Amino acid sequence: MMMQRTDIPEGWKLLYRNPLTNVDDIRDFIMEGDGAASFPMGRMRLESRRDPGEGQQANFVLWCPEQFGADVALSWRFRPLREPGLAIMFFGARGAGGLDLFDPALPVRTGPYEQYHHGEMDAYHLSYFRRRWPEERQFHTCNLRKSFGFHLVAQGADPIPDVSDVTDCYELLLVRRGASITFSANGLPLLAWEDDGTLGGPALGGGRIGFRQMAPLIAEYSSLEVYGP
Repeated sequence: MMMQRTDIPEGWKLLYRNPLTNVDDIRDFIMEGDGAASFPMGRMRLESRRDPGEGQQANFVLWCPEQFGADVALSWRFRPLREPGLAIMFFGARGAGGLDLFDPALPVRTGPYEQYHHGEMDAYHLSYFRRRWPEERQFHTCNLRKSFGFHLVAQGADPIPDVSDVTDCYELLLVRRGASITFSANGLPLLAWEDDGTLGGPALGGGRIGFRQMAPLIAEYSSLEVYGP
């Protein structure tokens, strides 16, 4: 019998689990942009196929095929392997006007970030490993944004070290319950925010989740779990 996780809201149940250990685990995932997934260590390794000198054209998003409600807890393991770069988790992602994110009426997305914050979609964006630009490497933060728009709604410290000091995966947990959004790493609370609708309009509903990377980051992901009421 599986024991209830103490870091998940009481009464919530496991809705989705994906170990992300081999290509079959992501057969139905949807890649936007020129990203590559491999599994050399039994974890999903993501990297861009393009030269980072191409700018936003070198970045990509890998979407989970499932849809989830507004109240959701996302748990995954993350290990950065090569810097610089940036990693984001999208959640609550839907097409503009409440359409499904992959409705054929929406413009095609190919990885450039503007398509995700000022395109035909709405989402929350958690940037939890920000090492692309010198100012990000000099002072590590995790940022929560809300779109449509590029609203920076919350910011917290990022304790994940530079790649040279990483020795294991980090356990990340993102919880949205009602208006509250919290984020933690290895059990350490890093960020909390209440979406009262004053920034970027009313709180977003349910939707899809996706892994985004900014080249030339190479990182591994595993043990994706989603909980809800």
